[in-house]
Amino acid sequence: MSRLDTHLAPDGHPSPISSQRERERKLAVAPAFHLPRLPGVSLPRKLVISTYYDTTAYDLAHARITLRYRIERGKKAWQLKIPLGDDRQEIEVAGTQANPPDSLRQLLMLYLSHRKLVPVVTLRVWRRGFLVHHGRVPVAEIALDTVAVEKNGGIIQRFCELEIEERQGDEASLRALEQQMREAGASDHDGRPKLFRALSLPAPTPAAQPKPKAPMVAYLQWALTQHVGWLLAHDPGTRLGTEPESLHQLRVATRRLRAVLHTTRPILLPAWVTTLEQELIWLSELLGPARDLDVQIAHFTEESANLDARDRKLLAPFISHLHTQRAAVQQMVISELTGARYVELIRRLQQATQAPSVMESPLTVRDLARREFTKLRKAISRLTPSSSDTALHKIRIKAKRARYAAELARSSVGKPASRFIKSTRAVQDLLGLHQDAIQAERHVRQFLKYSTSVRAGFVAGRMVERQRQRCRNVRKDMKPLFKTLLKRGKKAWG
Repeated sequence: MSRLDTHLAPDGHPSPISSQRERERKLAVAPAFHLPRLPGVSLPRKLVISTYYDTTAYDLAHARITLRYRIERGKKAWQLKIPLGDDRQEIEVAGTQANPPDSLRQLLMLYLSHRKLVPVVTLRVWRRGFLVHHGRVPVAEIALDTVAVEKNGGIIQRFCELEIEERQGDEASLRALEQQMREAGASDHDGRPKLFRALSLPAPTPAAQPKPKAPMVAYLQWALTQHVGWLLAHDPGTRLGTEPESLHQLRVATRRLRAVLHTTRPILLPAWVTTLEQELIWLSELLGPARDLDVQIAHFTEESANLDARDRKLLAPFISHLHTQRAAVQQMVISELTGARYVELIRRLQQATQAPSVMESPLTVRDLARREFTKLRKAISRLTPSSSDTALHKIRIKAKRARYAAELARSSVGKPASRFIKSTRAVQDLLGLHQDAIQAERHVRQFLKYSTSVRAGFVAGRMVERQRQRCRNVRKDMKPLFKTLLKRGKKAWG
């Protein structure tokens, strides 16, 4: 782990927080399982004692969040694991305090409110590890765990499992290692974290989409539940601010919620949906500047890597300037996410998943998806080779709405809807590159104001030309994608 931030502990002293992205694969193994021969080094056997904390209703566990106090070879720390897209982020605060530190509780404010955190179970894990190398590169760590579950002073359960955790490898190396473990006798894991197995809790799974003939309100509640859950899952990581993907996913959830309300507006009470949409627009606009800066920091960091050392030095202060801007924006985001307006919005969204304000209507989800496709088709038909960048951006917005509406209707339409969704995603991604290039050119001009040397002007000119080439490439590539999208849309929606 690398240190990423520092918070104040309750005693006023700095409490360092470290964070890392966790990407792993789990397999089930028998107690007699032995690792096959692998390139790398064995790690010393160790005992890890973890006491897990949650509310009495397991609110954290149900949200795929775990909080534990961990003792490993004398090192004591609090560890919080939160969702990060399809992976997880592990956050650690070193210390010996008896209660969860305030810095972690603050990240969980939406889940805890006034609820009390209590120890729910203790796991004693004997771990045998192996660091797998490809050449000199450590690609993954394999952990063979023997777990004893302690509760109320006694051992209530034992089990074994194997974890393959990415280090400097990639998805292909993880898959190859998983196959080797299976050939050695490992089998499918049920996907549950150790805590879930210890407490005999089922793995959290998304609710199934309603049946094709289900009432419209069932589809609406299903979609709202999925997206509100995704938003809540990425709230803690957005507050922490160390992984850009957390804020990105929270913003995606916000955008999807807006799209669902936009699509289903014909069956919703106008006053109810209008105020909810206004608050979601506020949240989206709050997160927008942070997301734009994250995209540009990533882009210019990549640009810098492609420059020679002399030009890289010119770009370094500008990238540092973007980071300073991002830090200032983060403070504003945290301030608003801690405020009453955001908390009230979350309350309303949670209430909406249970009881949205709907009106009687003969419309079906297929009707609503068709309406969004028709809007997209008309917008595409008005495009010309000289259409403005703004027009392309509006096409992207309509493609997103058509895609989200199609996802709502997928179970009632089947494969034609899935194919259409695939096409809208491709168009959305391509036009997203166009929008990113426009934003990048705007930031390049900021760079020019920031650095007035002749050489900086030359470097900026090269970068601007690359952005304009990106835009030209998008315009060249979009026509066949539009053709496929319209063909699949007609087949799905008529």
